[in-house]
Amino acid sequence: MASEEGYLLDNRQTEAGRRFGALATLFDPSTFRHLERLGTGPGWRCWEVGAGGPSVPAWLADRVGPEGYVVATDIDTSWLAADDAGFDVLTHDVAGPPPPGGPFDLVHARLVLVHVPERAQALASLVSALRPGGWLVLEDADPALQPRLCPDESGPEEALANRLRQGFRQLMAERGADLAYGRTLPRLLRHAGLERVEADAYFPVASPACTELELATVEQIRWRLVEGGIATDDDIERHLANVATGRLDLATAPMVSAWGRKPAG
Repeated sequence: MASEEGYLLDNRQTEAGRRFGALATLFDPSTFRHLERLGTGPGWRCWEVGAGGPSVPAWLADRVGPEGYVVATDIDTSWLAADDAGFDVLTHDVAGPPPPGGPFDLVHARLVLVHVPERAQALASLVSALRPGGWLVLEDADPALQPRLCPDESGPEEALANRLRQGFRQLMAERGADLAYGRTLPRLLRHAGLERVEADAYFPVASPACTELELATVEQIRWRLVEGGIATDDDIERHLANVATGRLDLATAPMVSAWGRKPAG
């Protein structure tokens, strides 16, 4: 992330670990499919940007092997203890210059630039870190494409869930998040000079991991929802109880994945 100042989902909170676990369950299979399709393999040098948790850099380290190199960066590396996982960990601001270890065959960022006010500057830094022929893979949410937590608003429980989700996104926007950023990724990669640009989108509509993600997220931001006049403590307790039943069909915002290659010549 660019800065923890005002950041809504602070990595230092206990609930952050639960969120990272749920996000890994929901999105790692899609992420790994994209990275595998691009040929990520032995000897590659990889930069995992704003990693949050260890699942993606650990997968990359396994793919590139001992002859490759993986560095995982974040502004807060609390959940990134590498131990013997085979990757390096650095505290790093994505809006600044790239970390040492490049140029890279692969630079990957998931759910990072959508939160960074200096996202154009950060994107330029990511592109500059690529070797000729290297791949940039950006994955970011687009809440404006599908704004509801419960797409099927069939009762008062779903209506309450959607009201709180709208408040959550209001708080994100006030802190500089671009809620329509995901859809712009293919155009931005082309404008950055990358070639062979493609993209797709994915979002689950019902999953136990969606339930866990919602519980952890609301617990993490509940005081901000109350402080901002978006919800009362009673609203939040009622919503958490509704979610915990597992009977609500909860969705995430669409995750847009886009990739492009730095020209080789």
